[in-house]
Amino acid sequence: MCNQRILLFISLFLVVINLSAQQTKATKLASQTSNYDIQDSVSVKTRDGAILSAIIVRKKEDNTPKPVILQYTIYVRDKGRDLKTLKEAADHGYIGIMIYSRGKRFSPNEINPYENESTDVYDAIDWISKQKWCNGSVGMFGGSYNGFTQWAACKTVHPALKTIVPYVANRPGMGLPMENNIFINPNYEWAFYVSNNKYLDTVSGNNRQRFRTMQSRWWESGTAYKKLDSIDGEPNRLFQKWISHPAFDNYWQKMAPYKLDFAQINIPVLAFDGYYNDSQNSSLYYLRELQKYNPNTPAYLIIGPYGHFGTQIGGEAVINDYKVDSLALIDIKKITYQWFDFILKNGTKPEVLKDKINYEVMGANSWRSASSIDKMHNDFLTFYLTNTKSGNFYTANSKKSGKKDFLLQQIDLADRQKSSNNDYYPDPIIKKEMDTTSGFRFISDPLKEPVIVNGSFLGELKISINKRDVDLAVTVYEVLPNGEYFHLSYYIGRASYAKNIEKRQLLKPNTIETISFSNTHLVSKQLSKGSRLLIVVDVNKNSFSQLNYGTDKEVSDETIKDAKVPLQIKWYTDSFVKIPVLR
Repeated sequence: MCNQRILLFISLFLVVINLSAQQTKATKLASQTSNYDIQDSVSVKTRDGAILSAIIVRKKEDNTPKPVILQYTIYVRDKGRDLKTLKEAADHGYIGIMIYSRGKRFSPNEINPYENESTDVYDAIDWISKQKWCNGSVGMFGGSYNGFTQWAACKTVHPALKTIVPYVANRPGMGLPMENNIFINPNYEWAFYVSNNKYLDTVSGNNRQRFRTMQSRWWESGTAYKKLDSIDGEPNRLFQKWISHPAFDNYWQKMAPYKLDFAQINIPVLAFDGYYNDSQNSSLYYLRELQKYNPNTPAYLIIGPYGHFGTQIGGEAVINDYKVDSLALIDIKKITYQWFDFILKNGTKPEVLKDKINYEVMGANSWRSASSIDKMHNDFLTFYLTNTKSGNFYTANSKKSGKKDFLLQQIDLADRQKSSNNDYYPDPIIKKEMDTTSGFRFISDPLKEPVIVNGSFLGELKISINKRDVDLAVTVYEVLPNGEYFHLSYYIGRASYAKNIEKRQLLKPNTIETISFSNTHLVSKQLSKGSRLLIVVDVNKNSFSQLNYGTDKEVSDETIKDAKVPLQIKWYTDSFVKIPVLR
């Protein structure tokens, strides 16, 4: 009996403690919430009558008009998570606003990613600027899709928009769902994730097995790429819409600034990106075009050894099995609000911004700066392809051969046993072995002095093929003195769009063509004395993207039946790759 009383007493005591803890937690939560004026069901009307759903957070009992920090997104996540970031804006002395894309959350309209943002964001900013709690200034920040919406807002800049801070910004049609006019697969499942309901379809989004099975079945069957959703068993209207625009046509152009649109962008920009961000070429496209059309615009970049998601949190200690330098990790949120204070409150410019381009040098554990992307380097290492063997590889020569020669590669596009090239993707970043079963590898002499590879490599491939088109891949590695391979950068692109991304120009069979490329991934890496550079060229043939069979048909329509004749490609020895370096 005594023991029962003791157990009862302990149980009652634990109940009281638990209730007390819950009450304390609830009181703390209520206290935190009570500091803010939260409007979570605001509607904003666009010029064409669509409704956008918004959340607004302000400090309570503070009616002074303030600058507004806007996040415009298609991702309707956990309300607590979104509120947290809005409260951070309020805590920094701003009004925090989250506006969701047309069709999302409480918006009754259809969901069409990318398509309406350039006008909808303008209308949202116009509405914000007219509210009594806004002092007439709006800043924007956020990553990935949220980065894209900021640049979409710059298609026509509203007078109230004073600055943007895009992290790893997407450029539809130029990174995803296609890269250099090759459709790649990640956005296939993303289409369901963002459009299946008013929030996020995490069931579909997290079902990797479903989409990997679909991808494998497509690859093994040789069915047309446009039949992916038939294999999956669920229609994918967005995927079908996207692949109907294989050129960078007006459909893609109108979504964000293009060409002369950049000339009217005068607001300050602070962008963040990563060397291993999948869509880096689309993110840096904006800055390169802004520099080209309006070089006086104060545009800054912070970039380091980060991936797509890692960039948005200021970096990760390890990326793709590579331990990054300790100094590479940054407090991205702190820098972001320092920037907002600098632009919107006449504060001090963030100390990290030594110049327009601020980058971490991998292997040196140090930050450097330059006045532009082009000024990151002061020289190029130029390497010509040769047919001279050097062990398991061919020689990469700094001088052009006086004799025009070639290496012949034959690829059976119907063969599904071996993917000719899926090795360009940097995972892991450091490899102990090199796959030599496909393509050609060209290795340089050992470096006589340390140099920094700094920027985006470029080059010209002189090729001839027995078909009308081909998808090409070029990858650059540092061969470390210990024999390991450090992935530096890569390029994939469709030959028929190399001259003009807006118009397909088929190749002439068995005729030497020049394929120029420059839209490669930027990197900064300290190379040691004794290291060598390795250039890998190959045909892009794998299950992770479209397969170009080389006919005059649209690639999405081609099937394994179009692979009757193997692809023959001659890589000519006056082809070259130029690697930017800082000496």
